[in-house]
Amino acid sequence: MQVGDFAELRRTFTAGDMAGFAALAGVEAGDRVPEPLLAALVSYLLGVKLPGPGTNYLKQELAFPAPAPLDAPLTARVEVTRLRADKRIADLWATCRTADGTLVAEGRSLVKYADSAHGR
Repeated sequence: MQVGDFAELRRTFTAGDMAGFAALAGVEAGDRVPEPLLAALVSYLLGVKLPGPGTNYLKQELAFPAPAPLDAPLTARVEVTRLRADKRIADLWATCRTADGTLVAEGRSLVKYADSAHGR
């Protein structure tokens, strides 16, 4: 893992997805993707792709500058911006954008990663 490494994920949330989310959360289904689902895309990338399994959050800050529409492809991305290999700590910048580039989520994730994520 190096500064500049990144992982991406594309996902489209449908009205059916929102109905399932609403049932689990005990809320009404809306016409936008809820912020917790956008944050979940970032969590997925960190835990499965980069740094990967064994990753633990130390800190996360996310902002949601625009609503994320339903039935529109979203691209979530995490990029390594700083590494402290001696402590197995990585700083990553996360974004989520619509197909036209509209930023719907962004923020910093500070994580501790497993040895295997650093090639050891």
